[in-house]
Amino acid sequence: MRIRFAKHGKIRFTSHRDTARIWERALRRAGVPVAYSQGFNPRPRISFGLALSTGHSSDAEYLDVTLDPQRCEQVRIADLADSLTSCLPTGITALAAQRLDPGEASLQQAVTSCTWRIEAAGADAATASSSLAEALARDELITHRERKGRAVCEDIRGLVLAADIRGVTCDGVTLTAELGTQPRAVRPEDLLSSLDPPLRALRVCRLHQWITTDTGQRREPLACARSSVTAAGSAL
Repeated sequence: MRIRFAKHGKIRFTSHRDTARIWERALRRAGVPVAYSQGFNPRPRISFGLALSTGHSSDAEYLDVTLDPQRCEQVRIADLADSLTSCLPTGITALAAQRLDPGEASLQQAVTSCTWRIEAAGADAATASSSLAEALARDELITHRERKGRAVCEDIRGLVLAADIRGVTCDGVTLTAELGTQPRAVRPEDLLSSLDPPLRALRVCRLHQWITTDTGQRREPLACARSSVTAAGSAL
């Protein structure tokens, strides 16, 4: 089955690995019959989607859970989100759960882009808007990052699918951006650092993850009511 959850508040400073441990405990406390791997060190068969950077919040995180086939009929999918939320720490909210069809692609393989809301500092609205427009008009958009201890220059223009200034904050501006994840995921910080002048991320929230179908249509790995997403974010 697939579970969608939100991550807001202080818990956003929990690492991806610690979040995985939190979910293992929550599933156990909720009595979900998770299947385990074979061998000398059995592990629960849980797989997560794209890692969320420490400090970022999200309306759209996912994990896939393989259930014990002998006990999977015990799981009441309709009630599972509420049961799991009661077993999770403040800030992590289970939004929806759904059984998957056989052969469903893994989240790591299937997700092709993410939509982000980014609050950034470093320029006023007019300057940021002009800088972003100039960046989107280029054929190349170079970002610098460190990989395995050495500096690497990469062209991310093909993976910046959309970006727009959406508002002004007391610290700077708010923008939304859809960034590709294949063959590698572009981070919001990559986009900001490639602008001239560069912007600095203050608060970042992942709003959506998208799967592009063979016909070019987009869909979320697991949709849920917008009211549930809003409630999860506004509660903190």
